[in-house]
Amino acid sequence: MPKKKTRKNASTKRAPQADVRVNVVSIFILLAAIASGVAVSASQQSPRGIIIAVLLGLVLMQAPKIARQWERAVVLRLGRYKGLRGPGLFWIVPFIDTVTSWIDQRVITTNFNAEETLTSDTVPVNVDAVLFWMVFDPEKAALEVQDYARAVSWAAQTALRDIIGRTFLTDLLRGRERIEDELQKLIDARCTPWGVTVQSVEMRDVIIPASLQDAMSREAQAAREKQARIILGQAEVEIAHLFHEASKSYHDNPTALHLRAMNILYEGLKEKGALMLVPSTAVESMGLGGLLGAAAVRQTGLSQGEGT
Repeated sequence: MPKKKTRKNASTKRAPQADVRVNVVSIFILLAAIASGVAVSASQQSPRGIIIAVLLGLVLMQAPKIARQWERAVVLRLGRYKGLRGPGLFWIVPFIDTVTSWIDQRVITTNFNAEETLTSDTVPVNVDAVLFWMVFDPEKAALEVQDYARAVSWAAQTALRDIIGRTFLTDLLRGRERIEDELQKLIDARCTPWGVTVQSVEMRDVIIPASLQDAMSREAQAAREKQARIILGQAEVEIAHLFHEASKSYHDNPTALHLRAMNILYEGLKEKGALMLVPSTAVESMGLGGLLGAAAVRQTGLSQGEGT
C-alpha cells in the first residue's frame, strides 16, 4: 500500500544555536596576548610563556561584545537576568556572564496564511497575509516567551483563522480594511505581553473555489441584467409621461397637431422607398387623407423623374 504523505508539524522545536560573534576587539586582544607571550618566551627561553598567553588571550577575547545599532543583547549572570546591553561595545565576565540572545528591534515582516478555512457561511477559502511587527520591550521578548518570532507567527495564523470563521464571504471580499484592522487589534492583544507590537496587517490574496467563482460571476451578470431592465422600464415611464403631457397640448391646439403630423410624414417619406404605416384613426382625426395622397403623388413624381 502506498504511504500517505503527511505534512511536517510546524511547531517542532528547533535546537537552539549559539550565536558566536567574533569582533575586531576580541581579535586585537588575542593578538596582543600572543605577542606578549612570544616576547616572554623569547626572554625566558621557555615555551610556557606563549602557552599561558594564548590561553589567557582565548579567555579574555570572550569579554568584549559589539551589538549593532538595532540590536539589544540579553545578558545572564550565572543563569539570572543581568540586563540589556548595546548598541555598541560592551564587556562581560567570561564564563560567568553569557549573552543568550540578540533582540532585533527593527520592523519585521512575517508571511502567514490560512488554508481551507471555513467562513461563517461554510465556504472554504485560502487567505494569504503579511504582518508588520517589531519588538518594543526586549526584556519581555527574551524572558516571557521561548521563541518570540515563531510565537508571533503562530498567533497571527490562529487569529486569521478565528476572524475568517466568524466572517461571511461577502464581508471578507469587500471589507478587507475592516478585517485588517480587527486582525491587527487581535494579534496585538496577544503579542503585547511578549513585548511585541503589531504595526499593520495586510491581506494579499483571498482564494475561493473555482466553482464558487463561476457561480458568483453568473450572479453578478444576472444582477447587471436586472439593473438594465429596471433602467429601461424607468425610461419607458418617463417617455409615457412626456407623451401624456404632449397630448394635452395637442388636444387644445389642433393646428399644432396637424403641423406635427405633417412633420412626421415628411421625416418618414423623405427617404427614397420609405414605407410608413399610419393608423386609420389618425387619418380620420387629423385629416391625413389629403396629406397622404399629396405625399404619395409627390413620391411617384420624384421616382418617375429619376427614371427618365
